[in-house]
Amino acid sequence: MKQFDIIIKPLLSEKTYANIANKRYAFVVKKDANKTEIKNAVEQLFGVKVEKVNTANVDGKLRRQGKTQGYTADYKKAYVTLTKDSKTIEFFDSLS
Repeated sequence: MKQFDIIIKPLLSEKTYANIANKRYAFVVKKDANKTEIKNAVEQLFGVKVEKVNTANVDGKLRRQGKTQGYTADYKKAYVTLTKDSKTIEFFDSLS
């Protein structure tokens, strides 16, 4: 599995914006990726040093449109904490 296959997109919300100053970033990742694969992918893609990775599986929500209903897609998110001496990720610098 390649790095581009593991990390799908950055996760941007109020909670993740508050953690950017602490060098903690959130990503939507592939559901079958483990913490080691996520750590290696972030280090190779962004050129940073990762201290730890926390993951969470998110179930889809029920959505209704009139009388029809369905669920949004399930996904996995990863919270990546960088080491203190590591540089920041440039993509998130313009957001904070």
